[in-house]
Order: sequence, then C-alpha cells, then structure tokens
Amino acid sequence: LFPLTGLRKLCSSHCELEKSVWAAKGKHSEGMNISKSEITKETSLKPSRRSLPCLVQSYAYSKSLSQSTSLFQSTESESQAPTSVTLISSDRAEQVNAEEDKKDSVLKCSFADLSDFCLALGKDKDYMDESEHAAYDRSRLIKDFVPKDNSESKAKLSKNDMNYIASSGLLFKDGKKRIDYILVYRKSNIQYDKRNTFEKNLRAEGLMLEKEPAVANPDIMFIKIHIPWDTLCKYAERLNIRMPFRKKCYYTDRSSKSMGSVQNYFRRIKKWMSQNPMVLDKSAFPHLEESDCYTGPFSRARIHHFIINNKDTFFSNATRSRIVYHMLQHTKYENGISKVGICKLINNGSYIAAFPPHEGAYKSSQPIKTHGPQNNRHLLYERWARWGMWYKHQPLDLIRLYFGEKIGLYFAWLGWYTGMLIPAALVGLCVFFYGIFTMNASQVSQEICKATEVFMCPLCDKNCSLQRLNESCIYAKVTYLFDNGGTVFFAIFMAIWATVFLEFWKRRRSTLTYTWDLIEWEEEEETLRPQFEAKYYKMERVNPISGKPEPHQPSSDKVSRLLVSISGIFFMISLVITAVFAVVVYRLVVMEQFASFKWNFIKQHWQFATSAAAVCINFVIIMALNLAYEKIAYLLTNLEYPRTESEWENSFALKMFLFQFVNLNSSIFYIAFFLGRFVGHPGNYNKLFNRWRLEECHPSGCLIDLCLQMGVIMFLKQIWNNFMELGYPLIQNWWSRHKIKRGVQDASIPQWENDWNLQPMNIHGLMDEYLEMVLQFGFTTIFVAAFPLAPLLALLNNIIEIRLDAYKFVTQWRRPLPARATDIGIWYGILEGIGILAVITNAFVIAITSDYIPRFVYEYKYGPCASRFEYGENCLKGYVNNSLSFFDLSELGMGKSGYCRYRDYRGPPWSSKPYEFTLQYWHILAARLAFIIVFEHLVFGIKSFIAYLIPDVPKNLYDRIRREKYLVQEMMYEAELEHLQQQRRKSGHPVHHEWP
Repeated sequence: LFPLTGLRKLCSSHCELEKSVWAAKGKHSEGMNISKSEITKETSLKPSRRSLPCLVQSYAYSKSLSQSTSLFQSTESESQAPTSVTLISSDRAEQVNAEEDKKDSVLKCSFADLSDFCLALGKDKDYMDESEHAAYDRSRLIKDFVPKDNSESKAKLSKNDMNYIASSGLLFKDGKKRIDYILVYRKSNIQYDKRNTFEKNLRAEGLMLEKEPAVANPDIMFIKIHIPWDTLCKYAERLNIRMPFRKKCYYTDRSSKSMGSVQNYFRRIKKWMSQNPMVLDKSAFPHLEESDCYTGPFSRARIHHFIINNKDTFFSNATRSRIVYHMLQHTKYENGISKVGICKLINNGSYIAAFPPHEGAYKSSQPIKTHGPQNNRHLLYERWARWGMWYKHQPLDLIRLYFGEKIGLYFAWLGWYTGMLIPAALVGLCVFFYGIFTMNASQVSQEICKATEVFMCPLCDKNCSLQRLNESCIYAKVTYLFDNGGTVFFAIFMAIWATVFLEFWKRRRSTLTYTWDLIEWEEEEETLRPQFEAKYYKMERVNPISGKPEPHQPSSDKVSRLLVSISGIFFMISLVITAVFAVVVYRLVVMEQFASFKWNFIKQHWQFATSAAAVCINFVIIMALNLAYEKIAYLLTNLEYPRTESEWENSFALKMFLFQFVNLNSSIFYIAFFLGRFVGHPGNYNKLFNRWRLEECHPSGCLIDLCLQMGVIMFLKQIWNNFMELGYPLIQNWWSRHKIKRGVQDASIPQWENDWNLQPMNIHGLMDEYLEMVLQFGFTTIFVAAFPLAPLLALLNNIIEIRLDAYKFVTQWRRPLPARATDIGIWYGILEGIGILAVITNAFVIAITSDYIPRFVYEYKYGPCASRFEYGENCLKGYVNNSLSFFDLSELGMGKSGYCRYRDYRGPPWSSKPYEFTLQYWHILAARLAFIIVFEHLVFGIKSFIAYLIPDVPKNLYDRIRREKYLVQEMMYEAELEHLQQQRRKSGHPVHHEWP
C-alpha cells in the first residue's frame, strides 16, 4: 500500500488534470458571448472522495454539458431579444472536440486507476462507477436499473422526434417552431376585445402565436401557440420543474451475496418472465432517460449541470403543455383581479376550446415492425390501445410520458386492480362450482323438492292461491349455488383480499412515484385556483410554508358554505330514498296484478316477474338521477370555493360517490335487510298505508332476489357505461368526419383540425373513470357473500375496460392536459371505507339474509345430531319442516280447512300461545348477533395484522430514497466547497487541492 503522502500527491495530480480539462472546455465556451441577464456563469464542481463515483458518470456527458451553456443563444426567430453570437469555425470546432475527446479518455483512465486504488485501500466499497474502463466487481451492481449508454439510439430518437413533428404538420408556417398548444374561436363571436387583450398579454409573457383558419369551416379560427426556449426555461424555473442532471448509480451490499440460492431462484423467475407473452417487448419503446437520472429543480443559472442533448427534446411535450397551460390560466384578458384565465374565456364564449395537439396520426400505412412507430401516439395505439393487446402488460412509462402522471397513475391502478381480481374471481368461481357439484346432495333442496303434500299460505290477499312447496324446487337449487358451506369462507377471503389489494397498491404507488420523480412534487407545484384567488384576494395571510402572503378564506365563510353543501347532499340522498320507496310501492301494487296475469308463465312465476320488472325500473331511475346528481354536485363544489385543484377534485369526487353509491345500492340494501322482515303472519299481516300488504320472501328465501338485483344492475350498468365511454364518442366523431368529407373535397386536414373534430375529455377529468371502478369495487366486496360471481364479472369487464379506455384516450378524445399527481387522490380513502363497510355488510348478509345461522342452530341444537352424533348421519334432516310454522286456514275465511305453512318460527294454532315467537326464534336471533360480533372482530383483526405486516414502501426503495438524499447533501457540500475556493481565489489566498 502507498503511504498517505503518496495518496495526496496522486489526488493533487488528478485535480490538476481535471482543472486543465475543464480549462480547455472553458476556452471552447468562450467563443460564444452569453448575456449575463440570461445566465450566470459557474465553474463545474471538483469531485471529492465522497462523490467521486457518481461524478465519473457525469463526465460521459462532458461534451453536451460544455455545449449546453450556449443553449440560450438562439439563431432562430423565436428569441425574444437579439443576442450577439460569435460562431466558431467548423475546423476549429472539430479541433477542440478532438482535444476534448482525447482528454476525456485520459480523464476516464485516471479515474479508473484511482477507483482501483481506492478499492485496494478498502474504502468506499459501496459506491461504484459505471465507466467502461473501470475495474471493479460488477456483480454488486443492481443491473436491472443500470442504464445502457446508447448515445447513438438517443440521437436517432431525437432526430426521429423532430422528423415526425415536421411530417405531422405540428409546426408554424416557417417550419421551425413546434406547436405546443391550440386555441379555437369563432370569427362570428363578438368578444374580440377580450381575445385581443388576452393574446397581447400572452405575447408579452413570451409566447408566440400564429393564426390559421380551419379548412372545413371558415368560421373557425385556430391559434397555434409556441413557447420559445427562453420563456420555457424561465417558467420551468419559476414552477420548480425537476429535470435530469446526473445519472444514477446503484449498489448492493455484499451481505446480499449470502442469499445466493434465493437470488438464483428469482433470477430463474425473471428469465421466465422475460419469455412470458404478457410482457411487453421493451426494445419497441423509447429509452426514457429521465428515469435513470437524478433530478433537481431547473435553474437557468446552473443550466450547465443538466443533461441537455437537444434543447428541442429536453423538455417533454407534456412539460411544455403544462407550462403553456399555466401561462394561459394566469394571464389577464381584462382589467380586474378576477378577469384572468383561459377557463373563464371558454365559459363566456370568447374561445370554444383549448387543448394540446396530438403527436400526429395514430395509424400508419407502413407496418410498425419493419418501419417503426411514427410517433408516440402511433406507438401507444399499436402496443397498448388495440384490442389484440388485451393480454399484454401496459407501457406505463410511455403512458405517463404522453398523457402525464395523473392519467398514468389511473391506468397503473386499474391494471393493478384487474390483476388482483384474478385470485378473487378464481376463489368465487370455486365456491360457485362447489354449489353446483353438491346441489343435488343438499338436504334442504331435497326436502323442498320432495314436499308434494306441503302447502304454503297465499303470498297475496286477492288473487293468490295455495302453493305446493315442491314448486319452489328450482329456486331452492339456485339459492344453494350462492348460499352454501363456502359462503362464509369466501366472505372472509374477500375482506382479507381487499386489505391486501390496498396495502400492495400503496407499495406499487410508492415505486411509481419514485420512478416518475413525484416524491416531492406536491409541496413544490400545488398552486391556488384562480377562482379562489379572485374571490378572496382582499383577505390575505402569510402562508406558514412559503412565508408569502396569499388569499385566505375566513373560517366562518368556509363553515357556512360547507353547511349549505352538506344540506344539499342530504337532500339528494333523501331524494334517492324516496325513489326506492316508490319502487317498493310499485312492487306491492303489481304483485296482485302479476298473480292474476293472462299469460300462464307470468302467473306461475309472478314473484320473479315482479322482481325483474322492479329491477329494470330501478335501473332506469338510477340512470336518470345520475344526470341530475352530476350538475348538483358541480354547483355545490363551486359554492365551497376550494383552495386548490386537488381540493376541488376531492370534494367533487366525494359528492359524486355519495350520490351514486346511495343511488345504486339503496334498493340492494332494502332487499338484503328489509324485504320480508316485517310482514307479520297470516291473519295479521302488516300493510303499507293500511292498503297494500308488505311483500314476503320466496319460500326458498330472499337471497335469490338479492342475487337477481345485483346481477342485473351490475351487468346493465357495465354495458351502459361502456357504450357511453366508447360508442357515443365513436358516433359523434363519425358524424364530424362525415360532415368534413361532405363539405371539403380532397382537402388536407392539418393535425390540429383533426384533433378539434375529436371529442373533448369530460370536464371532470378522470372522475368518471375512477367512480365507475370504485362503485364496481363496492359491488365486488360489499355483497359478495350473496353473489360470489361478482369478482369474475368485474374481472371480465376490467379486461375490456383497460383497452376501451386506452382506445378512447388515444383515438377518440383530444389530447388531455398532461397533469401531474402523486396518488389517486380521495379515491384511496373511499376504497378503505368500502373495505370496512364490506366486512359489516357481509356479516349481516350471512347472519340475516342467508339461512346459514338457522341451519347452524338447527344442526347443533334441534336436529338429529343435537343429542347424539353418529358418523354418516345427516344433521340437517328435517330442517325444512322445522323452519315452517303452521296456520289454520279456517281463519282466512276462504272456505277451506286444514293447515298451511309459512316461513317463521311461531307457535302453532293448538299451542298455549298461538302465533307467538318460539324459543328457537330467540336462539337464532342470539346466534345471529353473536356471529356478527365474532365475524367482524375476527376479520378486522386479520385485516389490521396484515396491514401492519406489509410496509407502505419496499425496503430496497426506502434505502434508495435515503441514498439519494445523502447524495444530494454531498452535492450541496461540493457546491459550498467550490464557493469557498472561489472566495479564496478572489482574496489571493492559495487553494489547496486536497481531499476533504
């Protein structure tokens, strides 16, 4: 080993070499005169012992970094102010580049030698570089995350990006400036003063505008917006947009080598996964460089720190659109505080649309396998939105790149939910098939089917007659399919499944937010809504986070508005309950009519006809009320004046969920817990308004009615939603294209006009998409004990839903604003609430709606196995006869004698207390209450234990985040060290090139 003095000499010579290289680069950059008002020159940081390995990677971009300081110089007409530029001759540039390449290679070799020497000393073993000339143990690197240096493919990709932008016509008339946003208005609109003021202010902010009339409709005028590089950088810095500045380096501990067998096992699984037909071919997708780099808030003063290979593609299309939209939202169109924003101009009719353009057509005459994708939209259609890709994983990174993080998180959540439905659907299918295979062996079904001499009391007063019990044989067998021995197990399984689904989604979300660089986004970029600022601009207070004054809503005003909003919510919920009550009255009225119907089939199955007709009417009422709910929820949310966009979305989503959840499930709750519970008994029936006799359950129980209600509503609602999501936009877009072809012959329609003819994304964003899936999640979990096929129906629907939504976003809708988000918002809290409610409702469904508890009590208290148990004896023998009570027909006044039977536990007419509840009734009631308490505590305990065992953030990701925070501190240390060295140079003191 070398002595310490030798180490210092080696380090000193290394720093001198680095200084000479960067001095040469400084001479190259001196050939360009840069305005001090645009950028502040800074020298690069000298590497220290602690940050050396990661700094080595950044030297691979030395050429691009040296050239990036000249990016503010624009030779195009897009520059706001002219800047003097001194060009370097091509020969001189090639000579400088050759010298730089030579010295870069020497520098890499010196770093490699120094890295080997540090390894010999046994220091910094966990921090490795990726230089091709370095010698170290590469097995310690996490190779899955190590980015490949494919500069040629990146350059080719950047070139292709600009080629398809030019070929798709997404440029100004000069063929240089790309179109970042589109505004549309009608020439016949008289509010031209507002538009002129607005456009003038946009130009003053630094945007470039170009007008062009529509080809198909001369009354339509398009305004193409381009954001120049200077303005883009200024607002990127103002909005704290994080951009890549240094490549990541990953490492593992040597202790992980002790798990060699486990690693080999996972390596074999990974090898199989690479051959899995469901896995996407990653070679078909562009390399997303920003996911492999450390990012930091963009700064014009430190632009040379960022990895800028091409200024046209440095900021993605999504980022450019977000910046332009921010400017549109905060630009005035009239004098006054509230006269601001493109949204208000659209509302008052000055403009009719504002949207970012699609990246060209989504179809191509040339196959993608041989000629490659024309643009990201074409690639998304071929690899994601086509129906033939239904079995493939989703390209989430590309979705995020094109549509933004918010939409990317939605599809990530939808894909995760669909994948988690697979085990739930399989278990539910097993429970259903268990009922099919054991249906004929069921003692209850056998006794009902053989009861030819048992007559049931009339189920209505006028037109109903005595009914033999064996006529309910089919209903008894169908009921057993959903009410068998596996019901309790499946209810517990689904409660645990809901917890596992939510807990693992949190882990998945944390991984995505890290990969997409969203961990610290919310604190940096959440801004006030313009409506909130305009309403409360006179009342300000200092923000405790930023320390700056901002508009403030007084507590009294906030409480009063919330009370009005809550009152509106309760009014709408009461309206839903009124509608359900109306359907119940309908069932009572038509019950007598169907019992005396002319058609023999309906007359024999009048109960089924009554339930089916009521379900269809209830579905129509649900769809009609949903239209009113949306408008009322929108008005109530605006009345509250939420502070930020996320608060507005959360408030609106909560109202819509409450309205539609009550609207959708109120009739199901009635059938599950109220139908047939308070009818009385023959001779003393309870009547509604002393006129209509309350409806009883079928002799086989009420569970078949609950299954029918859930199945019909779930099936019809999914068909209706799919039609409204895809069928309606398809019809509208077809009609728009038909009008264009009829009015314009052989005209070349530009891309922005094709986008204008597409349907806009609904104003509520992803609220409708999330709401549909969350309501489906409620159907899948809340009453799953009564309908075990619900997860299977949800799985089949979601497989279609993913591709349907993808097709809609890519082909039928205008490109939405690429918004950012860190999670799915308030929907996660709603899902947790549904999971808790599911445990309670399933406990009540098993205990009250199904016959599980009465069978259980009879089996161990009143059946043949109560006193003695013999192997092979059926403990439910005689259960049907025990569950039916007697009534004297002579008391009905029908001129008949004898006894009829009805479902209840009451004393017979010959007992001392006729028609009073028996002791068995109270035993069953106590058992039901005990089951509810035990079931809830058991399931809640299991759910809490599982939630405790599963951490929200994976351990390796947690360590990686801490590692990056540590590296950021090191970078800050380097910057401070450089600042101190500059001060020493200015004061004339010597600068020591030693390792700190």
